[in-house]
Amino acid sequence: MTYSLAVDIGGTFTDIVLRNSDGRLTVDKTLTTHDDLLEGFFGGVNSVLSKTGISSEAVDGVVVHATTVVTNALIERKGPPTALVVTEGFRDVLSIRNEHRYDMYDPQIEFPEPLVPEHLTFGIAERTLADGTVLETPSEEQIDNLARTIRESGAKSVAVCFLNSFVNAHNETLVAGRLARVLNDVFICTSSDVAPQIREYPRASTAAVNAYTMPISQPYLRRLSDRLRSEGFSNTPLIMLSSGGVVGAETAGRNPVRMIESGPAAGALAACHYAEVLGIDRLMSFDMGGTTAKACLIENCTPLITGLFEVDRRYRFKEGSGLPVTVPSIDLIEIGAGGGSIAHVDDLGLLKVGPESAGSNPGPACYGRGGDNATVTDADLMLGLIDADNFLGGDMHLDKPATEAAFARLAHSLGTTPVLSARGIYRVVTEAMASAARAHATDRGVDYRGLPLFAFGGAGPLHACGVADLLQSSSVIVPPRSSVLSAFGTLVTPLRLDLVRSDLVRLDNVDWTRTEAVIGDLEKEGRAALMEAGCAASDIEIHIGADMRYFGQQHEVSVVFPEDPRKTHDTASLSALFSDAYRTLYGVNPDHVPVEIVSWRITVNGPAIRFHAAGQPASEHGVPKAHRPVHAWQDNEMVPVYDRKDLAVGQSVQGPLIIEERETTTAIPPDWIATIDSLGCIVATKKNQN
Repeated sequence: MTYSLAVDIGGTFTDIVLRNSDGRLTVDKTLTTHDDLLEGFFGGVNSVLSKTGISSEAVDGVVVHATTVVTNALIERKGPPTALVVTEGFRDVLSIRNEHRYDMYDPQIEFPEPLVPEHLTFGIAERTLADGTVLETPSEEQIDNLARTIRESGAKSVAVCFLNSFVNAHNETLVAGRLARVLNDVFICTSSDVAPQIREYPRASTAAVNAYTMPISQPYLRRLSDRLRSEGFSNTPLIMLSSGGVVGAETAGRNPVRMIESGPAAGALAACHYAEVLGIDRLMSFDMGGTTAKACLIENCTPLITGLFEVDRRYRFKEGSGLPVTVPSIDLIEIGAGGGSIAHVDDLGLLKVGPESAGSNPGPACYGRGGDNATVTDADLMLGLIDADNFLGGDMHLDKPATEAAFARLAHSLGTTPVLSARGIYRVVTEAMASAARAHATDRGVDYRGLPLFAFGGAGPLHACGVADLLQSSSVIVPPRSSVLSAFGTLVTPLRLDLVRSDLVRLDNVDWTRTEAVIGDLEKEGRAALMEAGCAASDIEIHIGADMRYFGQQHEVSVVFPEDPRKTHDTASLSALFSDAYRTLYGVNPDHVPVEIVSWRITVNGPAIRFHAAGQPASEHGVPKAHRPVHAWQDNEMVPVYDRKDLAVGQSVQGPLIIEERETTTAIPPDWIATIDSLGCIVATKKNQN
């Protein structure tokens, strides 16, 4: 019997999944320990090992980890002093940004402070031209003087980012190598290694983010590896990346910028996995946890991938207000609407929810850990959707009097009753999530209407039907163990690494010798990373794509090629693929304009993971274990409560009803019907839906 382990550390909860080779799962959910993430990690791991009755030595399969350690460091600014070395005359690159204003009519617009302050940004005399010609190379004396200045500044990490280094990295490599020899106790990275792409500011920002988090992520991952080894686990951990792949801890530690969205990416990959198993080509995943809610479009059982996203937004969910990061990532929309999102009354007397979150400490008022603000979880408790005595299967008792006190204060501010205030929170947060998902799909040229909504996360199944109703979804699907699905997603995700390199060229003027060298270098890097993580060379697959645009445009469209263009040199087919993708987004094609490639993209995959059902539903139709008053849809409505494990395949139950399991609760509103499918998924549909 082979056992594999997955741990997903979120902003509020840490989820643990132990899976054996026949598909059976043992799971646990514990509060995230932000002071020392490994405390919660191993506390949960020891719990699932104890439940299963095995020792750590029996875990002979993979150990996969998704973590918020990088995100936390960026948001809380916990990184050590970090320096940035740039081309002389460009020290203001992080401050000037790209001159884009995310709100044209706000005269007091704000941006996050750069991770690297001006006094730790240093210029050096060097220059590489746009065609890659090295015009000026810094001398050893200049580099040694720079090294002394950096040491005196107290910087613990350094990012090197020179003009046009994505074309020719000679000067960056030279400077970084010399600095590494002189400053042997300082972490160093180059933009040409981290993000070899066109556009100076996003590349500098990405390199700065990577350097800022290296002194945190590398020691953390090494501590994790050492402790796993000392406790008897046989394999080193694999780390989930934002792009939806997993790599070895050493590779991830060198490139922590790739780990920022590792947890949400795992959830999206799990949704893709179920889409394939269920035979559904298109759906929208909906992941609502303790801190945020995320939505992702799944097309052809594959998530959309973006090459640019933002972290540490000044206005958390407003595009353009954060620090840009140019690494491949699953394309998610994220809003501050998790179970811990705090409700408040704004200056106009209106009820608002989030984006501020109570997190795990102090948490919602009902956690009894000192929180006194009404949150989404408190609203769910107030409405009777969750049971104070059955939270986490009764392992964590909720403090209902504390919730009632919080809502008494909120209701007084609103001039209404506590129950109506709770119902208002439920509706506001549902509307916010539906609105964000609607905009996310529309911006990408996708018709969201009629797509099934795949719901998971600790709070997702509670709110999914309300969101689906607003999105005109055909159904809501709640998989087994939905609360820990992101952790499960890391176990069904093959080894994968996404790489990108800019090489601006007109499609009618491609130098295939140069192109083959660029793609070949990316392939070599990807293969090396997967083999380091234990993948056999014969199991590795390569998929190639490109960022393309019409000549003269500023923004690109990413296109994946069905076959390796190095074998055919067929630029006409590449142009046709781009035209189709462009028309999908914009509805028109200026076909008279030449097409150019901005960047080449490569995905290096390991073998697919075979699926086994997570658990067996009951063999006989279940009956309600209780009835309780629920106020979500009308006052004091007595609603049947089912235990999920009692529901049999093919059983249909009519709403309103509550379906409970240890880690989450599913709410089925009036006029909805829930059916258990052959995999144990809850499939909810609205009556008389056209």
